[in-house]
Amino acid sequence: MIGDRSKFLRSALLVADLLTVAGAWLLAYPLRFKLLPLYIQHVPPFGMYAWLAALAVLVWAVVLRLRPVVGARAGGGLAERLMPFLQQHALAAIAFVVLTFFISEYKPSRIVLVIFLTLSTLVMIAVRLALHRWQQAQFAKGEGVARCLVAGTGKAAQALVARLHARPELGQKVIGFLTDNRAEIGAEILGLPVFDAVENVQEVVKAKGALRVFVALPLAAHDLLQKVLDNLGEELVDVKVVVDLLDFVMLRAAVEDFAGLPIVSLKQTPMSGWGAVVKRAFDIAFALAAFVVGSPVFAAIAAAVRLDSRGPILYRQTRMGLDGKVFDIFKFRSMRTDAEAQQGAAWAVEGDPRRTRVGAFLRRTNLDELPQFWNVLRGDMSVVGPRPERPVFIEDFRTKIPKYMLRHKVKAGLTGWAQVNGWRGNTDLRSRIDCDLYYIENWSFWLDLRIIGMTLFSRKARQNAY
Repeated sequence: MIGDRSKFLRSALLVADLLTVAGAWLLAYPLRFKLLPLYIQHVPPFGMYAWLAALAVLVWAVVLRLRPVVGARAGGGLAERLMPFLQQHALAAIAFVVLTFFISEYKPSRIVLVIFLTLSTLVMIAVRLALHRWQQAQFAKGEGVARCLVAGTGKAAQALVARLHARPELGQKVIGFLTDNRAEIGAEILGLPVFDAVENVQEVVKAKGALRVFVALPLAAHDLLQKVLDNLGEELVDVKVVVDLLDFVMLRAAVEDFAGLPIVSLKQTPMSGWGAVVKRAFDIAFALAAFVVGSPVFAAIAAAVRLDSRGPILYRQTRMGLDGKVFDIFKFRSMRTDAEAQQGAAWAVEGDPRRTRVGAFLRRTNLDELPQFWNVLRGDMSVVGPRPERPVFIEDFRTKIPKYMLRHKVKAGLTGWAQVNGWRGNTDLRSRIDCDLYYIENWSFWLDLRIIGMTLFSRKARQNAY
């Protein structure tokens, strides 16, 4: 099976990781108390210390078996593929520190923890680097590589080949295609030959020595699947079926097990499970910190708005958020109170005469959005996500922009990927939606941090802020 190699390697890595955790913890003791005996008031007995190795192994065993918050993308570099492991390693470290604080009489010193985490991290990364190089060397010699045929030449088939080429560690070598269109026989697709028609799969398997056949036929040619299975009934080859749903997938697709029945989900985001927990916890912590640290700024802006023009300090407006639910968003008032009295709802434009003097500055610096941290605390919004839009505009956009409503599969945000790339305000809607969908499909905690940093320090984040 295609997953056998990956399952074996994952199991081997898990064993190596757990041995590394235990060894690093036990080694941290002599390194701290024998080689670095500085500022030590009391040396704990080794027995009291050593039992925590079992706790560390248990914590890492549980966490490393969890699905990462973000997975490595096919075709990503080695550093990107290490990111899920590093996230899990950090989560395990936090859990271990918390547990030792509550259940252990011995509270490890910070130096012990630093030594332990440094050793374990370096060794785990070194093991993965060594494994990566060994795999590349093995595959370069042609050892352990399975020769594969792909039955089909459409989008699904080509996407499969591209992914297999990008993941050499899987040990799958595509040698060519079979086609449901006889006019393609003898041609080349993605640099690989089209050997023959799909119904002649048995002869091609024998002639080319293939060990595996991926069936990636379009839905319209589903009747050929039975022919492939019948022809390969007596052959010792693996047969894998790739479901051709690329034209129907709207967000990340996933296969779920429903009482033994495989169900394909076509609209799924990574912001679920632990990902949702991490994101919500960060939102609450960040919003509370913003209110505490920024309270003098809030007070100064409120005073400036009050002194600059008549009207309320805060402005409330209806927006659409998660799952299409509407909520009231809060902003520091930046326009006259009669701004929409004549023309109704309209985009702000450069030099908009409806702005107040203070409001022009607030909008240019995004400071008018600060009260939305209250929306974050309430759960209406997230710190990072697609910017919420007014329902009056959405009714028009949803009929003109394909997949526009998919942006409401996640919480709206104070800032987003579209905004830090300059697509805010009255700019190209299609580019903005492309950015929003990219964010939803590729979300990770680290992407959120990157967007926050760009919001604070990138010039693009302040473009088109009228």
